[in-house]
Amino acid sequence: MESKKSKSSNDRKTGGASRRAFLKQSSLLVAAASAGGLGFAKPLFGQAASSSLFVTTETTCGKVQGMNLGGINTFKGIPYGASTAGKNRFMPPKKPASWTGVRDAFEFGQLAPQVPADSRADYTQLIDWDLQSGGMGEDCLVLNVWTPALKDGGKRPVMVSFHGGGFAIGSGAEPGYDGDPLARFGNVVVVTVNHRLASFGYLDLPGAGAPPEFAHSGVTGMMDLVASLEWVRDNIENFGGDPKTVMIWGQSGGGAKTSVMMAMPSAKGLFNRAAVQSGSQLTMPTRESTAAIAEKLLSKLGLDKSKIADIQKVSWEQLLDAQTAVSGAGAGGGFAPTLDGTIIPQNPFDPTAPKVSEDVPMIISTALDEAALALTNFNLDEAGLKKVVDRIAGANSDRVLKLYRSVYPETSPFLVQVRILTDRGFRAFATKQAERKAALGKAPAYMYLFTWESPGYGGKFGAVHGTDVGLVFHSARGSINGGGAQAKALADKMAAAWVAFAKTGDPNNASIPHWAPYDAQSRATMVFDRTVSLENDARGEFRKLWDELGTGGLLG
Repeated sequence: MESKKSKSSNDRKTGGASRRAFLKQSSLLVAAASAGGLGFAKPLFGQAASSSLFVTTETTCGKVQGMNLGGINTFKGIPYGASTAGKNRFMPPKKPASWTGVRDAFEFGQLAPQVPADSRADYTQLIDWDLQSGGMGEDCLVLNVWTPALKDGGKRPVMVSFHGGGFAIGSGAEPGYDGDPLARFGNVVVVTVNHRLASFGYLDLPGAGAPPEFAHSGVTGMMDLVASLEWVRDNIENFGGDPKTVMIWGQSGGGAKTSVMMAMPSAKGLFNRAAVQSGSQLTMPTRESTAAIAEKLLSKLGLDKSKIADIQKVSWEQLLDAQTAVSGAGAGGGFAPTLDGTIIPQNPFDPTAPKVSEDVPMIISTALDEAALALTNFNLDEAGLKKVVDRIAGANSDRVLKLYRSVYPETSPFLVQVRILTDRGFRAFATKQAERKAALGKAPAYMYLFTWESPGYGGKFGAVHGTDVGLVFHSARGSINGGGAQAKALADKMAAAWVAFAKTGDPNNASIPHWAPYDAQSRATMVFDRTVSLENDARGEFRKLWDELGTGGLLG
């Protein structure tokens, strides 16, 4: 990524054409659009498209130039931190260098080093997990902004999305995180963020005997996210947003990151609403486990304790290769933030919800068929299902099967298996998180269950992990949602709840039934499906079953 880009260079090439030619073509397109020749919809919010596609605003480091796309000002790849390469590797994030002139913000910035998702997998294709833009490298502390207006004093809520992929893969440039539809629908500012991942963000070098200067190496990825919120605080007014009204949220790994942020003193005051979709993180790995994986990686690189500092000299490709060799290429990757006692002083939601964020209301959720993301035995038959349940429930397998089959007599064995695994895994974590948040008696927790089944791949995945991601961005596109009328209606309702929550800390709005906060007595849960309804203790019979039988240590 270039560190400086100047507006004065009119001859610079853009997509193979000169900048002057590109501007001329762009103005013709806008003229055609305003005349109705291209059939563009009139913007719902913000400034109308003008004679120029290009818009400029200030940041604390210099001016940035984005594009006005049908009334939504779009800025991509804005640096909120310096490159993390070389001497900055495994160090707390540093401010980016200032620049002169105007920096173009037309393209997504670099992804943190990672192994791309396997495009052969049906689930990868279902969620477009392999389609990410921006190249790859250690100059990855960048963010993207979508906003209806600039410098207008609009004080719009700011909605900051942390991407999924565990703590190991992903980016804010994934197709499902396009901020344009939500900014347009809700008159809000949407921000997505890239940050350090896996060994680059969470290698516990202190646990492996590193020198003191590496004290924060096991938490730098989370420190990056704090730095991104500091950038929002310092800059977002110039993008039409209100730095005092900030919501953070994420699904899967993004939900886990949001859970951890709730327990970080350094993040206090930088956000005042939070939502966790299918990613409730209650505890962090032990120091023993994080140190062990650091030692394995150092050994793979041929570095003993006397040479740990030399890890800043190897190329990022070598480091990624060693990481993959010791931990695999999946979303888990074996890496997660270290419970270091300072930056992350306590387990996020164990044994209680964190008091440092007790005044922050939360939305907490799961989807009905979360576990389908990791399973491929779609042709499972009843005999195979019985074997799966025997392994899970042992002497109680008949009891478990009887309950699930009584409720789901026509459901495929594959999805019955999925719901058993989801209930004792994802859902058990989310329930505990909501219970513990509500028990503080301060800000409320709102729980939802997503049961609308994805139409993708013939519906075989059910209401799988990630089906609700695009919908809260007010988007029904892609294989996972299908773009049909039901998906669009759900997108209207879910995005409306998200926007209301971002504005007020309460998701209630005219498009859904009244949404009561969660507590251990009523367990009020909004169920999003073809119809939307509030249920007390939704799926309570399954919750009680697994409370009694136990979750196999899944909750620690």
